[in-house]
Amino acid sequence: MTVQPLPAFEPPYLMAVFTHVRTSDESGYPETLARMNELVAANPGLLGHESARTPGGLGITVAYFRDHDALTAWRRDLEHRAAMEQGRARWYESYTLHVATVERSHGFAHDG
Repeated sequence: MTVQPLPAFEPPYLMAVFTHVRTSDESGYPETLARMNELVAANPGLLGHESARTPGGLGITVAYFRDHDALTAWRRDLEHRAAMEQGRARWYESYTLHVATVERSHGFAHDG
C-alpha cells in the first residue's frame, strides 16, 4: 500500500490542526476514534483529514473544511462534544488546536 498525502484543494478553505500528546489510558479510545472518523466523514463540508504520530508520541491530525459552517457543525456535533470531554478527562495529556484559512494550495506526485 502506497501512502500519499491528500490532494490539494481549491482555496479558500479552512484547516483545523489538532496536535496532542496522549495519556496511557486506552480505554474506549480506539472505538471513540473510529466513531469520530465516521461522524466527520459524514460532514458534507469536509474535504478530508489525515493524521500522523511521531515516535516520541506527538500526534497531529489535520482536517480540511470547505467553510466556517462545516467546521462549526463539526465543533457543535453532540457526539464530538462528548468525545472532546472524554479526551480532556482521560486521553490527552495536552493538546492545541489551530484553525486557519488556506489561501494557497498545490501538490506534487510522481506518475508511477
